[in-house]
Amino acid sequence: MMESTTNRSFPLLPALNLPGGLRELSQEQLTQLAAEIRDEICNVYALRSVHLASNLGAVELCIALHTTFDFTQDRLIWDTGHQIYPHKILTGRLDRFQTIRTKDGLMGFPNPAESPFDLMMTGHAGCSIGTALGLGIGDDFLQGKDKRHSVAVIGDGAFSSGVVYESLNHAGALKKNLTVILNDNKMSICPRVGGLANHLDTLRLHPRYNRLKQKLHLLVDNLPLISTPLDSLLRCFKDTLKTWLHGGAIFEKLGFRYIGPIDGHNIPRLQRFLKMSRQLEEPVLLHVFTEKGRGYQPAVDNPTEYHAPKPQAANHQFAEIQSTVLHINSDFRRPQITSFTEHIRNAIARLMTENDKVCVITAAMCQGNMLEPIQAAFSDRFFDVGICESHAAVFAAGLAKAGMIPIVDIYSTFLQRSYDQLFQEISLQNLPVIFTLDRAGLTGADGPTHHGIFDIAYLRPFPNFVVMAPADANDADEMLPLAVRLKCPVAIRYPKADAPMMPQTEAVELGRASVVKPGKDGMIAVLGAFLQDALEAAEGTDVAVVNARFVKPLDRDTLFEPLRHGQFLITVEEGMSAGGFGSAVLESANELGLDTRRIRRLGIADNYVEHGSRRELLDAVSLNADGIRKALEQLR
Repeated sequence: MMESTTNRSFPLLPALNLPGGLRELSQEQLTQLAAEIRDEICNVYALRSVHLASNLGAVELCIALHTTFDFTQDRLIWDTGHQIYPHKILTGRLDRFQTIRTKDGLMGFPNPAESPFDLMMTGHAGCSIGTALGLGIGDDFLQGKDKRHSVAVIGDGAFSSGVVYESLNHAGALKKNLTVILNDNKMSICPRVGGLANHLDTLRLHPRYNRLKQKLHLLVDNLPLISTPLDSLLRCFKDTLKTWLHGGAIFEKLGFRYIGPIDGHNIPRLQRFLKMSRQLEEPVLLHVFTEKGRGYQPAVDNPTEYHAPKPQAANHQFAEIQSTVLHINSDFRRPQITSFTEHIRNAIARLMTENDKVCVITAAMCQGNMLEPIQAAFSDRFFDVGICESHAAVFAAGLAKAGMIPIVDIYSTFLQRSYDQLFQEISLQNLPVIFTLDRAGLTGADGPTHHGIFDIAYLRPFPNFVVMAPADANDADEMLPLAVRLKCPVAIRYPKADAPMMPQTEAVELGRASVVKPGKDGMIAVLGAFLQDALEAAEGTDVAVVNARFVKPLDRDTLFEPLRHGQFLITVEEGMSAGGFGSAVLESANELGLDTRRIRRLGIADNYVEHGSRRELLDAVSLNADGIRKALEQLR
């Protein structure tokens, strides 16, 4: 159990009627409350992996929001949503907080099924501003103008997303009194990148600005909330910033009143400026500086490693991670690894070592994709584009057209954000861009916003694409070199799981499945990491088990052998049944005039899967040995 961030007991949180009771607390009590909330978060971290650093940094901001606005009427949208923990605690879920990110417990992201204070289930970046604007305009039509106020909280990492600027542009044109809070902690999951990040940093670092800001705050804190002198002072301050630093000019040009930057851990100051933004009759961007990991020094020192750390002693964890990175970086050819993510990462590194045309692109997921060693070893061919998946795809298209071999290493769920670019810039042009889709399948505790279960269905229709999935470590090692040789668009999908070593002897060839267990009474065709389950289900039978490897193109010769002899065929995949691997088999069998009545598709049905451990979720949807055995028994 890790040490608590304070030694105090918890006299405030359990006794409060939340969130309304917050307004009865003094500033001293609100400061104490912030410490108690951090203790609750750290106590859960001692039990399991949680989003730690981002939530520790958002505590005072959350308190200020709930003491300034009445969110039983007003609207609050948290962008991305992984910094939602203080909000959950302050909206009556303290008694269940210990269950967060467990099956049937609280979700680690906003969830309307839990509370009316969670308006939207958010998990992808950049959409809060447009959603809040739509809520505000809709409320004006249905409730009466300005009856409700809409607030969007967005981090600086998400602020580079293109949809953010589409929303800012529209909100500025409508002049709707919307409040956008830019929670600037210099990070997304990893350090933010790009020109906007550099622009925001000028506001943090410029000494003349910081001196002026301190003097201004001394004046503002002693003036009435709204007055002609204050308004004049703010306008002067804004114009001075524009002249000196061009600080908020970009937002002013988009039609927003820019206020800040201000200290995101100073509750009374936050309250003051939030009240001001509520009263201004125009859209406001309130720029807030916060410290990721606030209150827990290891997370402050290493916010990337403490984004969602494993539940272990933090002072040992970072040293262990660094040691692992150094070991892997010393020899990409012989790493001690277990996960699919690590296998793919090291396969990428071997290709980059052998071929200086190979480069890798990530969309702010360097840590999640375990790419830190590649970034260190091949910095000139490593590109982190930020949370800009559409740009990642078109950037890769340009690289491929120029003659490079780009690998876009991305979570399956986030590739959805670049769908049009997959069509227009890559498939239509038949460009050799390789997509390695991490977290393909059920991702566990992150839940429905992050499950990568749609990629097969949305990639299959594209001409020129090859889509494959490794069943084990050997497949993972061989598929990337094959993808390079193919010189066409390729997607390789793999789960957030350990990569087993299965007894396979057949090398990976385009469109060829591998027979792992021969049999004459039927076949279980597995796409992905279910070979062990299939072998267990088929034990004691004369049923074949096949590693399909490819969704597109299908190995028709191997997969349809049982159908040609009147036997059954069971397909197994960790994705949606609709449009997935099983659907591809069914469609192809129909085209060949085969009897499809003996085909059974095992996959994810037409509903969203909640959060829990990956094993719990696979069991819940019967993607396990028992589920395969049951289907087998029904067909025999």
